[in-house]
Amino acid sequence: MRFATVLPIALVAAPTIVSAAGTLGFALGTKKPDGSCKSQSDYEDDFEVLKSQSTIVRGYAASDCKFAENVLPAAKSKGFRVILGIWADTADSFNDDKKAIVDGYLKYSDQVYAVTVGSESLYRGNFTGDQLLEKIKDVKSALPKVKVGTADSWNKYQDGTADPVVKGADIILANAFSYWQGQDIKNGSASFFDDIMQALGHIQSLNSGVEFWVGETGWPTGGSSYEAASPGIQEAEQFWKEGVCGIKAWGVNVFSFEAFDEPWKPVSTGQDGKVADETHWGVWNADRTSKYDLKC
Repeated sequence: MRFATVLPIALVAAPTIVSAAGTLGFALGTKKPDGSCKSQSDYEDDFEVLKSQSTIVRGYAASDCKFAENVLPAAKSKGFRVILGIWADTADSFNDDKKAIVDGYLKYSDQVYAVTVGSESLYRGNFTGDQLLEKIKDVKSALPKVKVGTADSWNKYQDGTADPVVKGADIILANAFSYWQGQDIKNGSASFFDDIMQALGHIQSLNSGVEFWVGETGWPTGGSSYEAASPGIQEAEQFWKEGVCGIKAWGVNVFSFEAFDEPWKPVSTGQDGKVADETHWGVWNADRTSKYDLKC
């Protein structure tokens, strides 16, 4: 790990909701366990569980299952704020999500913490940094009082791919999964810290004023193994204590992926050709019951 890069972390703390430690948030899905769309009351039930740990969540596509329309009034009623997402990969999704956010902001401006344009779009090679920045500017022009940025894999910040975005964004989210790098849990937190420090060091060299969050990190409690990484409740709790709590203690804002298990998700194939099960990444079970101790 590159401990020499730890000291400047305080510079990236979100000024409105971060104290000495970083702020903890959760990625939140739009669907119930059976795959049907959540309603406002479902999000209110989600927030009742989450409020013991956090008061901020992030989504990925504001028009998907009418996410913005349903989550924002729920957030208002439960005292939460939301980072809304725009799935930028197609013109239709970009326009639909942008409209959903603008419409939601008009009614619930206090609940909209920020907007991310794209989710690992640079990692997938769907845009160049300059192309993504233009989309961010488009959204910023429609929402001049809202922080706008993107979420992408940590290495796209570290290797310079995202440089134009970093220079022009208000907020940056960097995703980092030791699990998907095939790390044994014994090295899980060390690998995670190193990845984030590499990304953060480069980001700060370009734009010391940009707000920084870990956009996604976590460890699954079930499903398929990936190289040396194995799922399990004990392993997930260890990563929570050492990785999530550790980065938060350093003053870095972090979103845990994800709040609740999503059993409706289809099984996919990973880069190594093996099954990539993403149904057991929740900190809580799909029925909102706890899995392990979350005390830091």
